[in-house]
Amino acid sequence: MEVDRIDSASLTQKLFFEEYQKAGLPVVISGLLHETDWNLEYLCQALGDVEFPIRRYGWQRYEQDKRDWTSMGSSVESTVMSFTQYAKLLESGEAEEQDLYLGKCSIEHTPLIQKSGLDNVGMQLGLKKPVTTHNLWVGLAGHTTCLHYDTFDGTLMQLHGSKRLVLFPPSQLYNLYPFPLSAHLRHGLKVRSAYSQLYPDKPDIAAFPNFVKALQHRYEVILNQGDVLYIPASWWHEVTAIGHGMVCSVNRFWGIQPTSRALRSWSKWRAHFGSLVAFPHIIQNALTAGSSGKASGALSNLLQRL
Repeated sequence: MEVDRIDSASLTQKLFFEEYQKAGLPVVISGLLHETDWNLEYLCQALGDVEFPIRRYGWQRYEQDKRDWTSMGSSVESTVMSFTQYAKLLESGEAEEQDLYLGKCSIEHTPLIQKSGLDNVGMQLGLKKPVTTHNLWVGLAGHTTCLHYDTFDGTLMQLHGSKRLVLFPPSQLYNLYPFPLSAHLRHGLKVRSAYSQLYPDKPDIAAFPNFVKALQHRYEVILNQGDVLYIPASWWHEVTAIGHGMVCSVNRFWGIQPTSRALRSWSKWRAHFGSLVAFPHIIQNALTAGSSGKASGALSNLLQRL
């Protein structure tokens, strides 16, 4: 199935709320950022020596059974470097060899956000309750952010290159085999109960037989430069950078409106319960870091995972 696509010229705040936000349905808004192109040269000029944690995924992880993973998303091992250094790795081919990725990095206090105009996206859609700053995502074509869901509504703004997204509605929670809550007891927030244990494009049907039911509710969308995708809370999505070269996006999370949609979302509550289960692990790591004089770094890592 295809996600609805609407031109920004014909979109009103009332239409967006009634047809998509209130109903909790995804939609692509075309033309909202049609004059914005954050290519690598532009990013280097704007960010230069600003430092970011660069995740080192490594291609071998995608050959593993996800049930054997001990880290995912923002908990993947990372190395802090300047954006200029990262850009050199993108250009040299090293970033591709190691599947290096800049993900979920705030640009709130950088020159980039000061002249971006990205705040206009929320204003035009009538989104009034941001719960995060704008987060930058930069990597090469071929990188995949594996199937997961978020506990807040999100806007994904495509600023250079294209991405392919596979989505499933919240109703398919258990047909997508999320990691069990008990995984947090062993791994804390390094493993997330909001991530799927399967690969949607190459599923092991013997291990995950109910995934066949989820396929009846599968959506796919190609997000091109200038497009904005509204992803309601608890919608599953897998994101793959496609085409050639560097691909850049920015996302932001928003409070769920109307509130009733948040209150009746079991997926949202389930993810919060997972964080509670991880709490003893978090405290233990914080105490260990404090005694070793690494409390600041530990706090930074924790905030990234949240």
